[in-house]
This record gives sequence, C-alpha cells and structure tokens, in this order.
Amino acid sequence: MTHVESNLVAGCPTGLAPPEASSAPDPSAFVRRVNGQNRLSLTIRGAKCGACINRIESAVKALPGVETARLNLSTGGLEVAWRGGLAAIPIVQAISSLGYGVAPQDQGNGMTDEQREERSLLVALGVAGFATANIMLLSVSVWAGNGEMGDSTRMMLHGLSGLIAFPAILFSGRVFFRSAWSVLKHGHANMDVPISLAVIIAFCVSVSETLRGGEHAYFDASVMLLFFLLIGRFLDARVRRKAHMSARDLAAMAHRSVTRLGENGEARSVRAGEIQPGDRILLAPGEQAVVDMQVETGLSEVDESLVTGESVPRTATQGMNLLAGTVNLSQPLTGRAISAASDSLLSDIARMLDAGEQRRSTYRKIADRAVSLYVPFVHTSALLAFIGWLMAGMGANEALLIGVSTLIITCPCALALAAPVTQVVASGRLFRAGTFLKSGDALERLAQCDYIIFDKTGTLTLGTPQLAGDVSPDVLSDAAQLARASRHPLSRALVEAAGAGPVASDVREFPGLGLEGVIDGVTCRLGSAEWVGADLDVASSSSLWFAEGHGTPVRFRFNDHILDDATQTIRALQQAGYGMEILSGDRAEAVAGVAGKLGISDWTAKASPRDKVERLEALQAAGHRVLMIGDGLNDAGALALANASVTPGGAMDISRSASDAVYSGGLAALPRLIAVAKQARAVMLQNFAFAAAYNLVAVPVAVSGHATPLVAAIAMSASSILVSLNALRLNTMPERL
Repeated sequence: MTHVESNLVAGCPTGLAPPEASSAPDPSAFVRRVNGQNRLSLTIRGAKCGACINRIESAVKALPGVETARLNLSTGGLEVAWRGGLAAIPIVQAISSLGYGVAPQDQGNGMTDEQREERSLLVALGVAGFATANIMLLSVSVWAGNGEMGDSTRMMLHGLSGLIAFPAILFSGRVFFRSAWSVLKHGHANMDVPISLAVIIAFCVSVSETLRGGEHAYFDASVMLLFFLLIGRFLDARVRRKAHMSARDLAAMAHRSVTRLGENGEARSVRAGEIQPGDRILLAPGEQAVVDMQVETGLSEVDESLVTGESVPRTATQGMNLLAGTVNLSQPLTGRAISAASDSLLSDIARMLDAGEQRRSTYRKIADRAVSLYVPFVHTSALLAFIGWLMAGMGANEALLIGVSTLIITCPCALALAAPVTQVVASGRLFRAGTFLKSGDALERLAQCDYIIFDKTGTLTLGTPQLAGDVSPDVLSDAAQLARASRHPLSRALVEAAGAGPVASDVREFPGLGLEGVIDGVTCRLGSAEWVGADLDVASSSSLWFAEGHGTPVRFRFNDHILDDATQTIRALQQAGYGMEILSGDRAEAVAGVAGKLGISDWTAKASPRDKVERLEALQAAGHRVLMIGDGLNDAGALALANASVTPGGAMDISRSASDAVYSGGLAALPRLIAVAKQARAVMLQNFAFAAAYNLVAVPVAVSGHATPLVAAIAMSASSILVSLNALRLNTMPERL
C-alpha cells in the first residue's frame, strides 16, 4: 500500500465504510491485564481494504503507551496492547474519529454483522433492480413517442418515473450516501463521492425538468447506476463473509471440554480454556486432545493425521508428547498438560490463519488500483466542465446539465463491473466443472502464482493404506481372521484385500502391539514386528506381521495409492513452467516414494504446521508467488498464508474455509483452475483498458456539451453491457496453461 493511497481517504476507499458513530462506547470493562500489559479486543465495522488497516493501526499506535495494534480485515477484529495509564476510551475515540464503527468484541456478533450487511445489500440491490425495470418501461414509452406525445402525457410519465425513483434512491443509495458523507466530514473523498453526486444531481435536475415540462428526465440513469454498482458491492460482501469460517471452526475445536484429574484422582469435566500447564488430564478412547500433553500412564494407539498428515496411527507410551488435535484410538491415557489451550498447536494454527488472512487482505486488487486513479479524474472533469461553461457565459442550469452529463458518462459502472462480472462468469464455468471458487480476488492471485506446494496425504494420494505386493492367499485369509476384530487402518486394509470371511476365536487386542487369537487350534499373532518376533531391522510403521504359532513371520506391506490423475497433472504443470515440491507431515519413506513416482525432486517429510508456514515464507521472500494444495488441519496455516490456495472437496472444514477454491473429481481440476484464472485476469485487464478508452472518448464529448444526460446514460449503460459481453467470452475460451 503506497503512502499516497493511505492519504486519499479517512475511511474505506472502497466506499463501504459506515457513518461515524454518534458516540464512542466505553470498553473499559473489557480490558484484560496480561503480564503487566493492557489488552483490548475490539470489533471494527466498515474496514474493507488495505488502506483501512493502515489508517486505523496508525491512529491507535500514535496514542501514548500503545505497543501493538493489529487489525484483521477478514474478521473485523482489532487487538490492542499498551502499557501505562492510557484509558480504553481514547482508543475507541481515535477509531471513531476516522469514520468507522467500533465496539467491544463480542464473539457471537461478528458473523451476524456480516450476514446483516450482506442481506441489506441484497435487499437494496433488489429494490434498485425492480425500480430500474419499471422506470425503463416508462422511459421507453417517452422515447418511442418523441415528437408525437403531448406535453401533459410526457410530464405524467416523467412524474411516475420520479415517484418510483425517489424511494428507490433513498433506500438503495444509502449505501453510497453514508459512506460519502462519512469521509467528506473528515476532509477526504472516496469513490462513493462522485457516485452520490451523480445520482443526487441527476435526480434533482430530472425533477426540475419534469416540473418545467422539459423533454428529458434522467430518473432511469440515476437508478440504473445504483443497480449496477450494488451488484459489485453485494458480491464483495459475500466473499468477505466467507473469510470468517476458518477462524470460527477452529475456535470451536479449541473450546471443547477436557477431563481434568484432581489430586485425589477425581475426574471433572472443564473447559479447555481452564487447563493450565501441569494439570493432570484423562484422554479416553475416541477423545481428541484439545491441549498439548505428555503421557504419564497408559498404552494406546493414537491418530495424528489431523496435525501431522501421518496416515498410519502410532503407539503412545509413557513420556510421549501428544499435540492438540490427536485422537486416542484404543485405551485410556493420562498425562499432564504441557501448555495452556491458548498456547496449544490448535491456537498456534489459529494465529497462523489470522496472519495469513491479514497478509491477503493487503493484496491490492486490479480494481483498487484503478479506483485510486479514477476518483480525482471524475471529480476534476465534472467540476471543470461546470465552471468552464459558466465562465463561457452559459446559464447555470445548462452548465449544470453538462456537469451532470460528465459525471454520468464517466460513472464507474464499467469500472465497477469489470472485475465482478468476470469473476461471476469464471466462477460459473469452474462450478460446472466441479470447482467451487470462494474468494473474489482469488482468480487474480491464482493467475500470478509460479510455484506450487503439495501436501501428500489426501492430495496426491488417497490417504488410505492399501495392501501391496504378492501374498499367499492362504496366509492372507488366516491373517484376515484376526484383522476383522480390529479397527486399525492397516487391519481394515488387510480385510479389504481378503474380502469377507470368518473371525478367529478368543481374539484379544494388545494396545501398541497387535492382536492374538486362535485359528484352527493354533495361536496366531498379527501386529508389529516385535509382537510376532520378526527381525526389528526391517520393521516399518507401514507394515503388519503375521505369525502362526512358532512359524516364520510373514510381512504385509502397505502403500498409500497415488491418485490416478496425479502423474498427468504434475507433468502438465511442470511443462507449463511451474516449480513445485511436496511438503508433508508423513514419514520420509512414504514421501520419498510418492515424490519419486511423480517426478518431483524437492520434498520435505515430517513437516509440522509451523515448518510449512516457514517454508512458504522463505519462498515468498525469494520472490515466488506460491500456490498451496492441502487438505488437513496441519495445512490450514499454510493455506491461509499462501498467495493462493486450493483444497479437495473431502478436506477438513477448516482447510476448505482457509482456501480460495475447493475442487472435486480429481487433481486434474488444478490445471483447469489455473488456466481459467489466467484467462479471467486477461479479460479483467481488457475490461479496464476498455473502460479507460471509453472515458478518453466520452469525457471530451460530455465536457464539450455534445452529450445530454440522456445520451450519457445510454453511453454508460452501453459500456457496462460491452464489459459484460467481453466477460462472457470466458465460457468459450479453450483451457490452456
């Protein structure tokens, strides 16, 4: 964000900032003391772009004693930390003075506010569309009867148009009027200022022309302008509301109950937030750890796929650390909390999500860059036209009409629709192909990516083990009799390979080791190499061993099957010039095998969520624009931080929420998504170029007085239609990377 931009506005330059609050609330009761530091969480309403972040954070940091001020544009949350005697009320007043709404943070109202805004915009859009359609019917009658229609009939039709337009403008135009007034009070301007002026002046001139019996009125232009612009505002509001989902879902995971053990062994259920380091915790079978803990007693198998991506469970023993998100599979475990819930892995991932969304929110869209140049151009053109004709001796009414014509003909409809219409068309095409696009500016960011990072499990592979190699059918049948009594993923894979059959008698499961049962009078074992007495030098977590009595153990090997279309997809992306690597939390041997089969030379195994984020930061620091493909909780931070991110449809809710797009039907959707994104960006640039060329021609015509407001309205509408038609070409373009 440049310095010039940050000085253009006092509120939101996108025009969505609300009016200044009538009074600043006192949030003193919500101030927290943490390690000698005062902390306050506030909800900011109306902050919609990168300039908003800069102005709000700068205003708060300028207060004495403030150490940090961080605004999350996606959630509207502002975190302030300070030391000293500063009261909370000056912080709120500093934000309110900029024209933004502010209130103490209420965890339950963030999403409600976003939904309310979206619903309000939708209703305003509907009213404007209804009014536009009806006024156009009346206007067509006036145009068709030009020269033949009597003055009284024409005045009546104009009056009816005005009666429809007046309440529609008041209701639908308040989105722009409030924003324009809010920034004008503070001596600044945004895009809504020329929009509001054009609508109000065109309506007033139309009323004047109707009362004096003039031939032309411009009620249709006023309402049509609001209708087109509200389309873009509604689409933007919907996209922003989607950004809340990841933080909300992760917060729900982090605030579950925990069984805490007292000094006398008494078990009590408490909220995760009440757990402190050193507290004893009971983790029952089937439960998920919501704080990081160290095992003290018990032996059980745990599923860490949620946090590491490891598809095969491992054995939890005394002294082992379990991260928040780990699921206990078989036997009870007791341990002590290593950290509080706020410092657990889940909270760390939440902070990484927050940081990723914060970084994305500063991305300057093509439309934002165009708007920053367009606002002064519109103002200057209309004002010079009005003043110039007054100085030339023209009457005030005629000069005003020329000024209105200039405002209307330079109205940013084509500019406002250039990106949203293209996004809608591209999103529709992708949706029909099985890809759901979630973020409004994702197409722009996807088109600029040059480096791709893949998670392994569930992204390049199925995520479920499958029996590999040739095995004696008789041995497989016997081993399956034991496996049918277990829920272990490797046992399930063995049963799937063997098919239906009987279950061994007297089957017992030994946590961390395996199964023991009787088959045809012989005691048999299925499980780890140690359990069956096999050579430990060849032991592997992706293997099961089976032994009948004192016979020689037999090894069953398992692989995670690579997706059918993964090889072709990787080859196509490599040929297109994309750099790529695999970044996985799985074992080195599993990652190396997949990387070798797919022809990907760069890979990293046993990567933690923090490791993935740090790798992305390193690549971005080196100048790469990174596209992240992942599906697990351990990928959520990286998905949010990446320049663009994509996740499969079967991914976790949190991962889907943190990503820009969700695909189904296989990895082949990725080249299609990238190709459409590049085409969409090219069409957006074409639309902006057309809007600029249109204004270069139209403005001189309007300023010279050769375009009436009616002609200006028609020209403005025509430019919007042409932009929309150009966007529709996306449906016929071939998909080429």
